[in-house]
Amino acid sequence: MQSPPASSDNAPSKRPMYHTETTGSWWGDTKEAVKIQCARSSLLSGIASGAGIGVIRGMSSGPLIASNWAVGTFMLVSLGTWTICRKAMEDERRRVQVMVESLPRKLAERSEKEAQADGKA
Repeated sequence: MQSPPASSDNAPSKRPMYHTETTGSWWGDTKEAVKIQCARSSLLSGIASGAGIGVIRGMSSGPLIASNWAVGTFMLVSLGTWTICRKAMEDERRRVQVMVESLPRKLAERSEKEAQADGKA
């Protein structure tokens, strides 16, 4: 049986290192989060839906139950609209990628047809 190789002190660690880049300001980081695609519309939809459901549930039940419904609705609507938006963006990106990849082929076919037309004339 072979023994495992001895590790030296200068060998890099196999443990992953996680770094988070922040500005050091909570408010500055929060303002930057809105620049993420789909985040603004998803959060606004979730906030509006959560507030609406919270008010409606608050009329018929206590504030604790209403706040639970509001938070649950916020999460559900925000995640749902986020997922739908990201899926639509991914589909659009794929369509553009297919068009970009097919463009050189179409241009080559067109120039080939023009060369054949010039050769026959």
